[in-house]
Amino acid sequence: MLPQLHIPMADFTVVFADLTGSTRVFETQGNAKGAHAVQKATQWIGENCAAHGGHVVKYLGDGVLMVFPDNAQAVESVIAMQRGHTENVNSLPPALRMLLKVGLARGDVVEHDGDCFGDAVNVASRLSDMASAEQIMATESVISALSPGTQVRSRSLGPIEIRGRDEPCVVHRIEWQHDLPSAFLTMAAGLSPSPRKDDDSMLGIELSLLDVSVRFRIADMPIYLGRDSDAHFIVKSQSVSRLHAKIDWRGGAFHLEDMSSNGTWVRFANNDVVLALRRQECVLH
Repeated sequence: MLPQLHIPMADFTVVFADLTGSTRVFETQGNAKGAHAVQKATQWIGENCAAHGGHVVKYLGDGVLMVFPDNAQAVESVIAMQRGHTENVNSLPPALRMLLKVGLARGDVVEHDGDCFGDAVNVASRLSDMASAEQIMATESVISALSPGTQVRSRSLGPIEIRGRDEPCVVHRIEWQHDLPSAFLTMAAGLSPSPRKDDDSMLGIELSLLDVSVRFRIADMPIYLGRDSDAHFIVKSQSVSRLHAKIDWRGGAFHLEDMSSNGTWVRFANNDVVLALRRQECVLH
């Protein structure tokens, strides 16, 4: 029988930061130049982490796993990370530009043999996977641990199913852009009762493109639209981003969120007004 290890646990904010577009850089620039670009970017991320009181657990190719004892410093770090990385990227040739996406979660973490383990590690990794380029996704535990009056703007995305977890996780998107409006686009609408569980006609949304029509249930939410083969509803067009938009069900309504590079345009039936969404969302009436 193997001896039981007693490894101490500590409360940390876990951060996963991933570069997007590295595959394209390797394909177009070659392995040597691609590896140099990725290494330079990830080392800068590690330096930013250390400057805010965190430490790098390990480098994962085009990603970095970090932990922070202080939650506020972790949030400050990822905001500075996005802002600084954006400035760095803008000074590079277009062929070498890789954007950043970040996931954060807080909880008990076990550090052992150069690695760390725990639910917060798994959730932060999943949020990083779910985030779009230039987004920061954080759990409720991260936001609620901030002191009252902290100047951090965030928007609750509601409970989201996280792969590998039995219970949904309340997720927030931290807004780091200096010029982002404080209020998101909203439309006045009357409240309608939530659909009855026994009324199947009310329990889904139908998406159509040319002769293709697909119905999704509320249980399938969230769903992603885009030209990537991993999207739930694929739109093969160069004007569509790989993961272009997300549809989710929250508060008795469907919400459409733009995740694209160039924006999403929405027009409602019997209405000529077109809504332009750029990293914003609206209710689908």
